[in-house]
Amino acid sequence: MSLSVIKRSLSNKRPAAELSPALQALWWAGRDDWDKAHKIVMDGGDADSAWVHAYLHRVEGDLDNARYWYRQARRKAATGSLDKEWAEIATALLKG
Repeated sequence: MSLSVIKRSLSNKRPAAELSPALQALWWAGRDDWDKAHKIVMDGGDADSAWVHAYLHRVEGDLDNARYWYRQARRKAATGSLDKEWAEIATALLKG
C-alpha cells in the first residue's frame, strides 16, 4: 500500500483491515477522529504506536505529553506542519 492509497482511503468508512494498529490510528487521525485514534495507540506498546501517540498529542496541543511519547518512540520531536508529519509517519510505517 502507498501513501496515496492511504490518503484516498480516508473517504472510506473504515481503515483497511491489513493496516497495523499504528497505521489504523493514523488513518483515524486523518479523518479527524482523535478519540478513535487515541484509543488504538493507548492499547499499543510498540514504538510505532508511541510515534502516532506523540503526533496525536501534538495535534491536541499538549506538547509536554507529545515530547514524552516522542521519547518513548525514540524519535526526535517534530516541529514542522502536522500534515507533513502525518505523511512522514504514514510513509515510514508503510515501509515497515
